[in-house]
Amino acid sequence: MNSADLCHLPAVELRNLYQKRELSPVEVTRAVLQRIERLNPAFNPFVTVTRERALEQADRAERAYMGGEAGILAGIPGSLKDLTPTKGIRTARGSLLYKNWVPDYDAPLAERLSNTGMVLLGKTTTPELGWKGDSGNRINGPVHNPWKHGRTAGGSSGGAAAAVALGMGPVAQGTDGAGSIRIPCGFCGLYGLKPSWGRVPQYPASVVELLSHAGPVTRTVKDAALMLTAMAGAHPMDRLSLPDSTDYLVEMEGDISGLRVAWSPNLGYARGDPEVLSIAAAAAARFQELGCHVEEAHPGLPDPWDIADTIWSASFAGVFEDNLDDVRHLLDAGLAAVIEKGKSVSGAHLAIAYARRNDYYHGWREFMSAYDLFLCPTLPVTAFTAGHDHPGEIAGHPTSYLGWTAFTYPFNITGQPAATVPAGFAGDGLPVGLQIVGRWRDDAGVLRASAAFESLAPWNQIQPAVEPME
Repeated sequence: MNSADLCHLPAVELRNLYQKRELSPVEVTRAVLQRIERLNPAFNPFVTVTRERALEQADRAERAYMGGEAGILAGIPGSLKDLTPTKGIRTARGSLLYKNWVPDYDAPLAERLSNTGMVLLGKTTTPELGWKGDSGNRINGPVHNPWKHGRTAGGSSGGAAAAVALGMGPVAQGTDGAGSIRIPCGFCGLYGLKPSWGRVPQYPASVVELLSHAGPVTRTVKDAALMLTAMAGAHPMDRLSLPDSTDYLVEMEGDISGLRVAWSPNLGYARGDPEVLSIAAAAAARFQELGCHVEEAHPGLPDPWDIADTIWSASFAGVFEDNLDDVRHLLDAGLAAVIEKGKSVSGAHLAIAYARRNDYYHGWREFMSAYDLFLCPTLPVTAFTAGHDHPGEIAGHPTSYLGWTAFTYPFNITGQPAATVPAGFAGDGLPVGLQIVGRWRDDAGVLRASAAFESLAPWNQIQPAVEPME
């Protein structure tokens, strides 16, 4: 097995080979670190690489397997998004304001993934404070798409997605406040899961706490189930986190025949590139091959962008209420514009947005009482230019900082579990995703449906052709 093949092995397969003593965590970690060294300068997924720590953790994992005491992620190379504080490791948050910040504590996710044995390769690139759907920032620049250099890997977990797609670790941690796991996974041809809100603890709380989710970025559904098993569960640092001791590798198994599935190409209002929508529609239709009853339907609710935009802009304005003029020169211009917009939002308007958020959730809850799953495109376009804040236009209409993500932000508002699966490639050679949305807290159902689709249309062996760049 050559180094590239080794770097693209799924986490579940690595774990099995470790248990059989057929592979060494140290051997795998060295191969992945060498790949990072070769490819990171061109694609920029990592802002910080923790080489020595990774090798120490890999050696510890190897001894744990020999002693029969290995955690569920022992020896699996992975990464943390650079919004996630890690004790003793710079966490720049994509911002000049934090360019030298070295936390003196671990966030719950950093602690939990370390305790289950994950080998930390480093911190992945994110836009400033995770504010947009591209990962460009003023600390280390944009992340390039593994399928086409010069196009975005998406955001705000773009570094995480590019790293996994490039074979820089089979698993990565992302966060998602308006699509920030699903956007980059859709653009990079990966599996990305936004779990139910509160399923995975977060601390410090996101700027948009009631919209933000944390979850896995992986190449396979089983790897996401493995990672979610390690990540999920209540933590005292997050007062809103949910108790959860589910083994998602077990719960994801099973037949989905007979499920009632709704498909919508546009949610009743969203615009998209016709080719992208057609590819997603063809993928959705394949659920009939899995024995599902598929029909076109959507809940008839209006576009909730004004809800999301009010919460996002007001929340960022609150962060910089006392010092915006002092730090404006250190902020991304696009983020500063969002903050300025948020300053005009009154407390009453924000309260109304939160009330409408609840109404919007209940509209989806009622609609989903007739369906087990909802399918739609993940994104309206393929990856746009790396470093741009948004596509600029879709179907002739101008786009805004996150308003273009019309298929993803609705499910941050509702908190439903939602995943993106690779659905195919457009004529420009870039990936297209299909979004699978479940009922309230039915994460296992979303994983089960994702696994069924993966078995029908496997994607893991299709990898970006970056070897000549090495």
